[in-house]
Order: sequence, then C-alpha cells, then structure tokens
Amino acid sequence: MAQLLSLGDFAHKSIVAIKQHNQDGLTMIELMVVIAIIGILAALLLTTISQAKTKAQRIQCANNLHQLGLGLQVFLSNNKGYPSAYQNTNEDYPGFWGLQLEIGGLGISNPETNFYYKGIWLCPTAQEQIRAAREESNLPADEIDSYGYNAYGVGGNFTNSPGLLGHLIPPHFGFAGIGESEVFAPSEMMAIGDSLNGSSYFGRWPHLAHSKTPPSRHQGKANVVFCDGHVESPTIQFLFEDTSDYALSRWNRDHLPHRDRLLQ
Repeated sequence: MAQLLSLGDFAHKSIVAIKQHNQDGLTMIELMVVIAIIGILAALLLTTISQAKTKAQRIQCANNLHQLGLGLQVFLSNNKGYPSAYQNTNEDYPGFWGLQLEIGGLGISNPETNFYYKGIWLCPTAQEQIRAAREESNLPADEIDSYGYNAYGVGGNFTNSPGLLGHLIPPHFGFAGIGESEVFAPSEMMAIGDSLNGSSYFGRWPHLAHSKTPPSRHQGKANVVFCDGHVESPTIQFLFEDTSDYALSRWNRDHLPHRDRLLQ
C-alpha cells in the first residue's frame, strides 16, 4: 500500500510540475506519461485486490474443512468409527459418507436435498476448476462436488482399500465404517480434501497422479482435513507426484506406503 501511495504522490507531483512548466496545457508526450503512470497504479491495485480475494477464499475453504473435521470428531466419538463410503437405508446412518457426516457429525437430522452444494460443503474457488476438470474427463458438470472423502487411499478396490471406504457387507452393496482403532496414526492420515476432479471422493488415483496438468484450486495447493481434525494445505505435487514413504503413507489407515497399489 505504501508503494501505491508513493507512486500516486509521484504522479500528482509530475502533473503539477508539468502544468507549471507548460501553462498552455499538456503536450502529447506528457499526457502519455501521465496515462502510463495511471495504468501502472491501476494494475498494482487490481493485483492487490486479486491476491486479497484469493487469500480470503483459501481461508474460507480451510474454515469449511475445519468445521467438517469437528463433525468428523463428533461422529467418531459417538460411533467409535468413521463414516463409510455408503450405507444402506436400513442402517443408522444411511447414504453416502457426506450424508452420514451431516446427520451423525454435524447434527442435522433432516438435511436439505442439495446440502452438499452449499454452506460449509462449498469451496468458494471450486467451481471453474472442477467444471474444467469434468469437461476434460467428459463428465457432467451439473453437480460439482467441492470436497471428497479419502475412501481408497493410494489405490485399491471394494475389498482391499487402505482408505476410509469401509468394510464391504455382503451380499448388499454397503460398507461398515472403519473402526477408530483401525486408523493407526489419525494425525497423519488425510480424511477429507478438495475434490479436484469434482467427485465425492478424494484420492491419489492414477488419472490425477499422472495428469499432464494436475488440477489446482488454491495456487498449487489443496486444503485437507486429517482424521484428528487438523487442517493442512499440501502442494498438488506432494499429493499426487511425491512417491516417498512419508507422502504415500498419509493416504492410508495403516500408515504404510502401499507403493504396489499406485497403478490400481
């Protein structure tokens, strides 16, 4: 701001000096100099406003995930386990993980039909990035999910996922939640994060990890809430390209890298 004021003072003094030098008015060159100075000032102001807006959106998204993390702790305390990817209608918390968390963690007994696209479920910077990602993948863009659940970890399927998917309940398509004791290091396992591909799941899948242009939302970073409720903003590179044991183990409930599952 001090820089903007100094440039403003300089422009003002320049105009005064020019007028004193030429009482008949500004020459074309002098006018062009003044216009250039005003243009520089406008560009600096717009950049400052844009940066402030981006920072505010990033903070709002982190606050959203903080609230979801608190809800996750309530759900965990009441059920001694985490929401599963999906539960059948005859279970205590039916539906997909977000509905389970809305009811059992955030205390909303009758959620709105479209609750998943508003309030703390809506990232302010998600829309254009996710819309572009869906269009690139030939997916419909009418329903854009801001946040996803770490259901599959680094990779897996319905029966061997190292994430928070849950335990398959045969013969029905439903999952029992992962128990509290099954997550070895809650402060080191990601639970919910920015859904960079627009789905309701957040994971280190090949179509994201090996993308030529990994989707970004917060200036090359993604906000993530961990199983213990704290929020971090790791880089896209760390999330989807880093293959160190530390980077990979943060996806999995047993805190092991499972490097062999990267291409599943």
